[in-house]
Amino acid sequence: MNIIKKILLGLFGIIVLALLIALFLPKEYAVEREITINKPKDSVFNYIKYLKNQDNFSVWSSKDPAMKKTFTGTDGTVGAIAGWDSKDKNVGVGEQEIKKIVEGKRIDFELRFKVPFESNDNAYMITEAISANQTKVKWGFEGKMPYPMNLMLPIMNMEEMLGKDLQDGLNNLKAVLEE
Repeated sequence: MNIIKKILLGLFGIIVLALLIALFLPKEYAVEREITINKPKDSVFNYIKYLKNQDNFSVWSSKDPAMKKTFTGTDGTVGAIAGWDSKDKNVGVGEQEIKKIVEGKRIDFELRFKVPFESNDNAYMITEAISANQTKVKWGFEGKMPYPMNLMLPIMNMEEMLGKDLQDGLNNLKAVLEE
């Protein structure tokens, strides 16, 4: 009986220690990637502001060809929503809404994930002219993980995991626009 008590106390101690560590870990994360596209800024911006065009370059859109997609509102304007519903656990269920557009410069999105987990996060795309025929595109993602789930952030390595998908999407965007 003493051994069981020691094991239970040890497990309790580990749980308390983990919860204490989580108090001091960040609860927010941000990941950003960029690429240079050999096209004028206006043509790049006018392409990326449409949610339906993300199907042509977003890595997440290609993960499940059978995913059901819905669009509401006027695409390319504030309030437009693209929804997805997939049985694939890497895609899940959710929606993306255009929250703000600074014409020719920046688009802000709210991502509302429902399955496999619930979360509201933000993303953005920024275009900057490098020259008359070159545009830098930045794609970023900002999220929060509430306590005590934030204990998973160092393990998940969002910078690496999400960063790869963002960069692959930007590489796809470059290929589509420079075609």
